[in-house]
Amino acid sequence: MSSAPVSGKIMSMGATMAPIITFYNESNWSKQNEEPDICDFTFGNPHDKPLDGYISAVQKSLAPQNKDWFAYKQSEPEAQAVIAKTVSDYLNHPFNAEDICITNGAFAGLNVVIKTIVDAGDEIIYISPHWFAYEGMIIGAGGKAVNLSINRETFDLDLEAIQAAISPKTRGIIVNTPNNPTGKIYSRETLTKLADILTAASEKNGRTVYLISDEAYHKIIFDGNDFVSPATIYPNTFLVYTYGKVHLTPGQRIGYIALPPEMENREAIHTSVNLMQAFSGWSYANAVLQHAIGDLVKLSIDIEQLQWRRDFLVDELTRLGYESNHPEGTFYLIVKSPIEDDWAFVEHLSEFKVFVLPGMTFGLPGYFRLSLTANDEMVKRSIPGFAKAIQG
Repeated sequence: MSSAPVSGKIMSMGATMAPIITFYNESNWSKQNEEPDICDFTFGNPHDKPLDGYISAVQKSLAPQNKDWFAYKQSEPEAQAVIAKTVSDYLNHPFNAEDICITNGAFAGLNVVIKTIVDAGDEIIYISPHWFAYEGMIIGAGGKAVNLSINRETFDLDLEAIQAAISPKTRGIIVNTPNNPTGKIYSRETLTKLADILTAASEKNGRTVYLISDEAYHKIIFDGNDFVSPATIYPNTFLVYTYGKVHLTPGQRIGYIALPPEMENREAIHTSVNLMQAFSGWSYANAVLQHAIGDLVKLSIDIEQLQWRRDFLVDELTRLGYESNHPEGTFYLIVKSPIEDDWAFVEHLSEFKVFVLPGMTFGLPGYFRLSLTANDEMVKRSIPGFAKAIQG
């Protein structure tokens, strides 16, 4: 009996993630990541104990208060109200509780939105450097992924390139701010110009071009910088968020899709999103996390400590001869590889037990990324390794 063939779509989705899959399975990191003395800057996983208050918040919500406490959960009204208030206060823009679609993280939220708006052959623009799953999700929804690059000098959106890339088949654009991996926060001016471009394109093509705003890091902001959500500027925006970053709990999946009250056909879109959450494998947050959200929204990793790690690493790496950016937000730092082949340099760096993510895995060859979720001891201990690696 022959096995069932793998569909071409699945193969295509897998191919888009080939660099990160290869790194995960075949790099030196894949062979050594459990060793206790390494300096691991690869992924945004915790290297410290969970936040004070996180465990107690979850434990408190484990005790059932009624027979439906662990029943099937969609978006629970109490949790919607909590999230709507916090996001409205944070962004200084009103969001209605009923327009908060609670998801099991931003990964699910992005997937649900893309599947909701895309028909076969529709185009979705995404920007490199990028999160590794964007292209695969677009292909999985039956769409065509259109990849553009940031402005490599400023790390800002290349608005001229975006305008030129929009076609009658364009259905949306994914914008990630603050950006993983550059840490760039797109300004109100930039987002307003982008909104004007999308509005004009929607009118010209006779169909709405949606903006999908991936805001996984919108509360991890440095230096008192201002954050502006595209959802407060362009009405046809899906705001997608996860609490996994600010809590540093990527394995605890809760987030949301927020629809601005000004969105066109908002009620119909809300219904479509809710249906897609069900059809996408019940993409709702689990019961306990929804019950606990009133306590969880009060918690945050230490932003000042992340900023200290950023400053320490930028100063030390610059002193050693590396070229580093100075991120405005997120918990990542990107550094130019001393040699053109970033994969080769990352493997060379690993010889000194320092592990980072090569730029080719997120669409920025010639660079590598560090996660500031490495603990302080690990950050300090890594500097001799960086010094030896750049010396050859």
